[in-house]
Amino acid sequence: MATVKYKRDLKALEQRRRKGMRILARGVTQAEVARALDVSRQTASTWARAAAGDAQAWRRKPLGRPAGLSAAEKSRLAKRLVAGAVACGFPTELWTLARVGALLEVQFGRVYSTTQVWRLLRGLGFSSQRPTGRAIQRNEPAILAWKKQRWPAQKRSAAPKAAPSSSSTSRD
Repeated sequence: MATVKYKRDLKALEQRRRKGMRILARGVTQAEVARALDVSRQTASTWARAAAGDAQAWRRKPLGRPAGLSAAEKSRLAKRLVAGAVACGFPTELWTLARVGALLEVQFGRVYSTTQVWRLLRGLGFSSQRPTGRAIQRNEPAILAWKKQRWPAQKRSAAPKAAPSSSSTSRD
């Protein structure tokens, strides 16, 4: 019997599963189904148990870990992020990955690593922003006035060149 490769061909896997369940429904033994479709007996047994409880059990099941947040939850998260960190109970407006992770845990009951939080934020269209490093209370007009008036008066200029210093190596 020719071996057919089904690896990652999800449609072919689904067709094989459907065919196996149809054969099992006709009363053929699990061992015969396993031999006919070139699968393990465990697979045929799994198909038989699934078919006993559900007529649509042959349908492809989602692969991998289920998504953490639904589309509605992601939308709610984005609205909370746009509202600001202070509105979410943090002392400053700075969003960090740890803070977003804490928000996810409180609001949705899910714990994410910082890497997962970063991927989630990127998926929502958020990007990292570098803080300006300036105080919120910064008074720009007062700073400009100081630079124009006080700084020139306090700034020292170099002393005029007089006699050469004692460390001079020149013969003059």
